[in-house]
Amino acid sequence: MGRNDLGGRVAVVTGASRGIGRAIALRLAEAGADIAAVARSEEALAELGTEIEQMGRRCAAIACDVTADDAPGQIQQAVLTQLGRVDILINNAGGNSFMTSLEAMRPSGWRKTLLLNLDSSVMLTQALIPGLAEHGNGVIINVASVAGLRGAPLMAHYGAAKAALISFTQSLAIEVAHKGVRVNALVPGWIATDLTGFLRTDDDAERGVLSRVPMARWGESAEIAEAALFLASDMSSFMTGQALIVDGGLSAMP
Repeated sequence: MGRNDLGGRVAVVTGASRGIGRAIALRLAEAGADIAAVARSEEALAELGTEIEQMGRRCAAIACDVTADDAPGQIQQAVLTQLGRVDILINNAGGNSFMTSLEAMRPSGWRKTLLLNLDSSVMLTQALIPGLAEHGNGVIINVASVAGLRGAPLMAHYGAAKAALISFTQSLAIEVAHKGVRVNALVPGWIATDLTGFLRTDDDAERGVLSRVPMARWGESAEIAEAALFLASDMSSFMTGQALIVDGGLSAMP
């Protein structure tokens, strides 16, 4: 057994039906974890579950909207009933569906963005902390964004939510360290997923994005999944309250 072996552990992954979340779920399963996959699409979860079970791992498919008031309790009950324990929580569900100036932003857009990218992660974490602390080796990974590290014009709503998620990570890490629970943020840059497809199909927009990335390319979901495995496993056993940035050098740019 290597330090990246997750055999015997159960990982909850939100936003698991596509993109980064799907890649993380598959990579953790490959490393030996059983997976509780959370997303809205039952069909996509069924496909993911089949792939995970073909690896010889168990998969609990939990179809729900993480922004619903009853989602944390629903997820907690399903995980413990179907898989018996929880060791790793990947708060990955999130995203941004619009760009606008603050002046033109509707209050409902602000609230919706913070609910999806911040509040839902906080509430699910709160529900699962007792289980994560039970075995003295719990892990929480909050998937943030480089938009939370620096100015994100026309995306103040999204940047603010992700900056708050990073701050939440740091504060919670201090609170729960004595329980044996580690908490870190994973901070992707521009990744080639469905959510960024509208930029990759517009040549001018793509050039504008990649001009700020020193490595001059899009990141891949699999690259983020490898970083997630590092944070989820004993390879990062003395690491908590940190933000691991995987962005091709974007955040290093002046």
